[in-house]
Amino acid sequence: MNPAENSVTDGKTGLTAKKILPLLILAAGLAAFFAFGLDDYISLDALKENRTELAGWVAANGALAFIVYMALYTLVVAFSIPGGAIMTIAGGFLFGPILGTVLTVIGATVGAAVVFLAARYAFADLLRARAGAAIARMSDGFRRNAFSYMLFLRLIPVFPFFIVNLAPAFLGVRFMTYVVGTLIGIIPGTLVYALLGDGFSAVVEQGGDNDLGIIFAPRFLLPIVGLALLALLPIAYQKFRDGKGAPR
Repeated sequence: MNPAENSVTDGKTGLTAKKILPLLILAAGLAAFFAFGLDDYISLDALKENRTELAGWVAANGALAFIVYMALYTLVVAFSIPGGAIMTIAGGFLFGPILGTVLTVIGATVGAAVVFLAARYAFADLLRARAGAAIARMSDGFRRNAFSYMLFLRLIPVFPFFIVNLAPAFLGVRFMTYVVGTLIGIIPGTLVYALLGDGFSAVVEQGGDNDLGIIFAPRFLLPIVGLALLALLPIAYQKFRDGKGAPR
């Protein structure tokens, strides 16, 4: 390869200020969130103390409240701010379990899409250029069954949300596959927390506390795990079919 070819390749795959700018903005947003002490406002204690005022503001503003909530949830996810569970509980409390779930899923999906696009824009070319054979095989396998994998990763709540936002961007998943898999896959877990939020006031008035680990209770976790395993069935079938067709 001659020097001219090297310079072209570096231009395509190297990290530039322009490429990493979106990720720097997202990182700056996360840093600012903690620097200004905004984490104090995303907590169960803050929701307890302000629940009456929040409910009154939502009742007075109608559709504007829907838009503000979705926008805030989008920012929480895009900036990878810890507190998604609290926000979802707040959504269930303020809007009810069904509407709260719908608004949360939309906001979370848009935020996840922002992270996906920023990561792909910054690193996709570089990773493709430097990926070894093992990574290339994993990437090919993920792309062939991307929707099933996305559903599985979104359904199982043990995987950090921000990790699942980033990994598909590095593995070459198509944007619409990522978006649809995210939107569908987060519905069950979101509904659980929205239901928890729907009973928030009653729990607080009785002197109790909401348990954020409720999603790991067997009555909630087992059905979600069952859905996740169903999402993997197409992959298992394809591997079985490929195995039968392999030469002996």
